[in-house]
Amino acid sequence: MDGWLADLVSKYNYWIYVVLMMIGFYAMIRKNNLVKKLIGMNIFQTAIILFYISMGAKRGGGIPIVDKAAGLAGAIRASDIVNPLPHVLMLTAIVVSVSVTGVALAVMLKIYKGYGSIDEDQILERIKKS
Repeated sequence: MDGWLADLVSKYNYWIYVVLMMIGFYAMIRKNNLVKKLIGMNIFQTAIILFYISMGAKRGGGIPIVDKAAGLAGAIRASDIVNPLPHVLMLTAIVVSVSVTGVALAVMLKIYKGYGSIDEDQILERIKKS
């Protein structure tokens, strides 16, 4: 394969994340149902989380736990260890995502009780009438 084509194929996971992001973005922009918008937002968030986790991965990288004997001997090389920071940050992002989803569902339930619909156009019409 050509150089650029081989690079393109070798990064297939990034293309999958971009496609997932665009699916989520499309659902948030084009759908009128609030639940579908929320599902689109969750797909978008999941794509971003997967993207950051894959960026933090390293082939042949060891776990970031240092043995005292090896650490004192100076045998630790940063290139041999996986950076745990992206994974920890994405764990926090998952917790925030679940919390935002829960709050959004509670708000949608309140909207449904108040307006009798979760369709954006119907809600806007009922707001204009009142």
